Amino acid sequence: MRINVRGKNIEITPALQEYVEKKLGKLEKLLTPGVEIQATLSVVKDDHIVDVIVSLGGLLLKGEEATQDMYASIDLVVDKLERQMHKYKTRINRKLRQQGLKELSEKYASKAPHEEEEPRVVKMKRFVMKPMSVEEAILQLNLLGHDFFVFTNADTDEINVLYKRKDGNYGLIEPVG
Repeated sequence: MRINVRGKNIEITPALQEYVEKKLGKLEKLLTPGVEIQATLSVVKDDHIVDVIVSLGGLLLKGEEATQDMYASIDLVVDKLERQMHKYKTRINRKLRQQGLKELSEKYASKAPHEEEEPRVVKMKRFVMKPMSVEEAILQLNLLGHDFFVFTNADTDEINVLYKRKDGNYGLIEPVG
């Protein structure tokens, strides 16, 4: 298991590095050999954010936590990843019991290489959202050439989604509640 720890707006001290490796090392009993873990520690204002991505040979598990304390964020993200891995392993074991190991191996062995895989997330983007008006969001949407735009509405201080309709107009999705 390889653990890569990096920092954004924070210096990774040897003590912090050791703590992250110790906590993520607890996951090793749940993982297969050769797994890569990417941990990113960052500080934004008063939030200490820990973002961890575990690559399980084609499957990605992701956990992110933010608290006022970096060590607490690390503990919470490890707990979250343990729950995700337990859920994943339970699902795989249930599938093996239901279909039988032989049927499952035949299914994947006979799968033609030209068959399409299930859709999956192939790209992730993270960005800071500054509050803006709907008009400014429309301008940004058109400048970027996208079909939708996520922004913080300056009037309501809520996350909104602006999208371009087929008739050339725009739609706005606002949260309720």
